[in-house]
Order: sequence, then structure tokens, then C-alpha cells
Amino acid sequence: MLEKIRRFQINPLFRENLKVALQSIKSNKARSIITITIIAFGIMALVGILTAIDAIKVTFNRELSIMGANTFSIESKTNREQIGNRHSRMRNQEFISYRQAERFKEEFDFPALVSISTQASGSATIKYGSNKSNPNINVIGSDDNYINTAGFEMNTGRNFSSQDIEDNRNVVILGHQMLSILFKNKEDPIGKVISVGNGKYKVIGVLKEKGSSFGGNGDRMCILPYTNARQYFARPNMNFTITILPLDPKLTDAGLSDAEGLFRQIRNLQIGDVSDFQVTRSDNLANMVIENMKNLTIAATLIGIITLFGAAIGLMNIMLVSVTERTSEIGTRKALGAKAKTIKQQFLFEAIVIGQIGGIFGILLGIMIGNLVSMATNSFFIVPWVWIIFGSLLCFFVGVLSGYLPALKASRLDPIEALRYE
Repeated sequence: MLEKIRRFQINPLFRENLKVALQSIKSNKARSIITITIIAFGIMALVGILTAIDAIKVTFNRELSIMGANTFSIESKTNREQIGNRHSRMRNQEFISYRQAERFKEEFDFPALVSISTQASGSATIKYGSNKSNPNINVIGSDDNYINTAGFEMNTGRNFSSQDIEDNRNVVILGHQMLSILFKNKEDPIGKVISVGNGKYKVIGVLKEKGSSFGGNGDRMCILPYTNARQYFARPNMNFTITILPLDPKLTDAGLSDAEGLFRQIRNLQIGDVSDFQVTRSDNLANMVIENMKNLTIAATLIGIITLFGAAIGLMNIMLVSVTERTSEIGTRKALGAKAKTIKQQFLFEAIVIGQIGGIFGILLGIMIGNLVSMATNSFFIVPWVWIIFGSLLCFFVGVLSGYLPALKASRLDPIEALRYE
């Protein structure tokens, strides 16, 4: 038992090296603080940026689930012309018409939910009694499958029925934020009649709070049957979107291929014709942004490594100056029997300790800065263990690389010449 306890006791040489290193750091406070600060800044930049990137990835994955995962949409293809740094819309190739969308829904026999929707207005005014919204409410026309394919959930009331769609009924489902705008006395909204634009609609349901998604607001909106929206918000070339949610996520790719083939037939496209519509997966935007973040990750790593390289040079210079200043001390130790190996270990250990102190401060600051970004994106508190370990290893190598040459120089000093040094 005593033998096991002795094994776990701190090595006396290790303890002595640590003591000497801390004494040396304390005796050269100004230089040590500057070097520690440089190292801390490099690690802070590395850990902070990479923690922020991890937070953004978490946010994008959450936003993807809000948008409705494993779905894909058939939309009209938009041509854009770039003028300088601005992109301006030139024209839309053939809009997806109401008849084409309905025909697709009838003929698509893949195991999936198919919804039809259209944006009736992006600047509608909603009223209930004396309460009135700003003219910035999004009005969507949709069918009974839209709630599921768009990732919404009902809070109270009910979804549209097939009869609501077929009979073109004046019914509406409200986004969660509309409650605080229209029903300030916290009345039960179900069954109330509100004004959407110039029409009167009966409230049949309220959606659960969803929050913002890629800059939009899924709560400040109302949904009408698309047959009703087509009539009361009619405009030339009214464009419809078809959204498909495969019942089995593993069949998403197969469903996308079948959907594109069927819609090409509906659009009367020949085999050699380019599709005049686009099929967009719900995760395309998130995947594209996350892919582009790899470049940011590489840039952050390079910034951190370059800063640490500068810190290594600074630390090496400080250690060389320390060797020069402590020449007499080194000579005394060697005269008392200290081996060259011991002197070398002491100076090398001092450089490693400085590197690790800088690394600890840098990691703590990096986590704080990265999580400030996480808070700004309403994400979770993140502890980037991978980057913490990576940063600690980098600081260790910085200490070894910058401390080796001064330690070697100190170990090779002639004790007699060292004792003569003034």
C-alpha cells in the first residue's frame, strides 16, 4: 500500500523544476506578462472563432428543423443579374400555376405528403375590433398538408380540412405572435372573426411559437386556404410552391428524382430541355453555409498559429535573455553538482509553464467570446473540448520549441566561465 502511495507522489525533480520556473516568472513579471498575453491572444482568437462557428452550426441545424427537415420544394426558377455587388431580379421563367400544382399533387403517387402554397401578401394589415397590426403581416395560402411540411405545430384549434379547401371557406390559422397583436385582452381567439386585408375570416387555429428562421418570422403570419387566397389576393401569374415531405427520410433522394421527372412531364419538357423550375432541398442553404464555414475555420486556425508563432519567437528571446541574466546562477548550480540535463530541464520547464499559463487564459477568454456569439444567435452554451485540447497541445509545443534553444544554451555553459560572468 505504501509503495502505491509513493508512486502517486509528485516527483521531487518535477516539483523543484516547477518551483524554479514560477520563481523566475515572478522575478521577470513584465516580460512574462507580455509573453503570456501574446500567447493568450493567439489561443483566444483560435478558440473564440472556432467556438463561435460551432454555435452558428448549432443554430443552423436548429433553423433547419424549424424550416422542416427532409423536405424539398418545387419552385419557379429565378434569373438574377449581378451589377457590381448587387443582385437584381431580371425576370422569372414561367411561374408555377395553380393548375400545374394541383395536377402534380393528384398524380404524384410517391409515399409522401404533398402541400401546395402561395404567398398571398407580404404586407397585409390584420384587424380585430380596435386592434390593428402594422402592414407587414405575411399571408400564406396553403392546403391542409402545409402545417406538417413547413414544420409547424398547432397550439390550439384545428388545421384546415379538405372541405375548407374545396369550399373555398373564409377561415384562417394565426401565427403565435398575432395573439399579442390582435387579442390584447387574452381572449380565446378560436371562433373570432378578423379582417385580413379586405376580407373577413373566422379563426380556426393558432400555431405554436416557432421563432425566426434565416431572417424571417414564422410567428407574424396568417394562413388561408390557398383556394381562398387565390380568389381574394389574385394577381397575374400568381406563383405556387409545391413542398414534398417523404414519409421515410431515407427515400428523400428517390422522391426528389420522381418529383422532378413528373413535373417535367407536367411542364411538357422534352428529354433534352433544361428544367425551367428548380427543386430545392430544405437543408441546401444550411449545408452550403456550413460548407463555407470550413474556410473560416481554416482562416481562424491560421490566425491562431501565426499569432502563436510570434509568441514563440518572443518567448525564445525572453528565455535567451533570462539565460544571459542568470549565467552566474547557472555556474553556481553546476559548481554545486547540478548536471547539464537538470539545467536544461529547468529552463525548458519554465518555457512550458509560461506557454500553459497563456493557454489557460486564452482558452477561458476564447470560450467567453465564442459564447457571446452563441448568446446572440440564441444558441446553447458551448464548451469546445476539441479546441480546448488542441489549444493546450499548441501551447505545449510553443513552450517546447521556444524553450529548447535557450535551455540547450544554458546546459552547455562552462561553470568556471559562468561564475566569472558579471
